[in-house]
Amino acid sequence: MSWRSDIEAASRRIHERAPHFLRETPLWKLSGEAVGLQLPGVEVWLKLEHLQVSGSFKARGMMNRLLANDIPTAGAIVASGGNAGIATAAAAQALGVHCAVFLPEVSTEAKRARLRALGAEVVVGGEAYADALAACLERQRETGALLTHAYDQPEVVAGAGTLGREIEQQGGLPDSVLVSVGGGGLIGGLAAWFEQRSRVVALEPERAPTLFRAREAGEPVDVEVGGVAADSLGARRIGAIAWDVTQSHVRDALLLPDDAIRAAQLWLWKELKLAVEPAAALPLAALQSGAYVPREGEKVCLIVCGANVDPATLN
Repeated sequence: MSWRSDIEAASRRIHERAPHFLRETPLWKLSGEAVGLQLPGVEVWLKLEHLQVSGSFKARGMMNRLLANDIPTAGAIVASGGNAGIATAAAAQALGVHCAVFLPEVSTEAKRARLRALGAEVVVGGEAYADALAACLERQRETGALLTHAYDQPEVVAGAGTLGREIEQQGGLPDSVLVSVGGGGLIGGLAAWFEQRSRVVALEPERAPTLFRAREAGEPVDVEVGGVAADSLGARRIGAIAWDVTQSHVRDALLLPDDAIRAAQLWLWKELKLAVEPAAALPLAALQSGAYVPREGEKVCLIVCGANVDPATLN
């Protein structure tokens, strides 16, 4: 399939049919020294997608999914660690349709409260995302609601890819793009857009290594998930679409420890006043921990992907 044409179509669809829904989020260009790097000439771009409608990049894919399909009277339904649910609920509210969101018990109260404020029906149950998904699929079969998958549908991945398109329009091509991976919708969309023109680097917590373990096994496999970013990077298996796209366009898959992720999250708040969730801190953690070392003069783009965090945890 032609992913770049699908991404272009997603951008047109959203801007024509829901012109006031998405925000063009800022691209903040800093020196490497400004984020604590002692590497000459490195330029760090922070794509502040945590400022997006619903607080994460997910708004792009979920709105594209809803607009690309007929929505039945039962509305939309989704299973989510939080962000995909919030994005689906926000899109459904904007379009005036019902939305049911199934969450695992690991989801935060901050995300549950946000969903209720958006008018969504919230169902909490099961230890992990996979449990919430099973319950969601059972309800979907009963009601016929439009299923919005958190990361593994073509419209969702193409919607996420509009983020890459926006980065290129704002700043040109970065040399590298560092992106967190859960189920893979975001990296699938970004890699589909940038292809081989920029080096897309996959970052995962050590305790949620879906892509990393799939590469070891040679195919997607189930993994145990946990840790500081499990609420948003807690998929047990990399999505089939992301697996295919990353096989072609992503060379590097790196693992990061929870303490490095948490340190980067707190640094973003204390030094830059960016209140983000742990999943959004992996790109900076990769730089600050030395897991990813840019070349001299490299323009490296960090995807700051979500802000659905309890502010009380940033201390």
